[in-house]
Amino acid sequence: MIFPNTGLYAITKPENKSIGEIISDVDAALKAGLCALQYRDKQPIDAVYLAGTLKELCHSYNTPFIINDHVDLAKQVGADGVHLGKEDGKIQYARQQLGNSAIIGVSCYNDINLAKHAIKNSADYVAFGRFYPSSSKPLAAPAELKTLTLAKGCINVPIVAIGGILPSNSNELLNAGANVLAVIGGIFTESPYESTLAYKKIHIS
Repeated sequence: MIFPNTGLYAITKPENKSIGEIISDVDAALKAGLCALQYRDKQPIDAVYLAGTLKELCHSYNTPFIINDHVDLAKQVGADGVHLGKEDGKIQYARQQLGNSAIIGVSCYNDINLAKHAIKNSADYVAFGRFYPSSSKPLAAPAELKTLTLAKGCINVPIVAIGGILPSNSNELLNAGANVLAVIGGIFTESPYESTLAYKKIHIS
């Protein structure tokens, strides 16, 4: 699979939920229409089982499944790719382990040069943020809308925006230059199906 050029990119919110609840939430969001799903879990109960199950679920909807941080887990379960942050290891290592067809995304925060470097090293998409206050990443450094505009002018891979994104502020990011919106709490805090549909109405698919 390839990373999409547009759409809604959901990131799991597993805190205080059972494995069954996480799977149910993801299924509901997929039914409403995601362009990709990222499995992010800082305190996993059974990461191999859950990641493998979510991969199969995503593939039943023909949706790419990406794992946050853990290259080895992505390789073990046959994920479509991995998302790397500043401290998550080298892109080259991920590419070596997962192969040329794997999706590799990189967090670039508010740094265009970091994005350019990632692309030179074979990143398939770059993510900027956070753009708004976020309960999922409250301590993350803020990013500026002008960064998206600058990126749009010089970057030829999908540009992902993340951080406190709601249906009400989505158009601001899309107009600034984002191709894909990455959302955690806005989808998975409650009613994932209805929440996903609310974003879909913003013409991001």
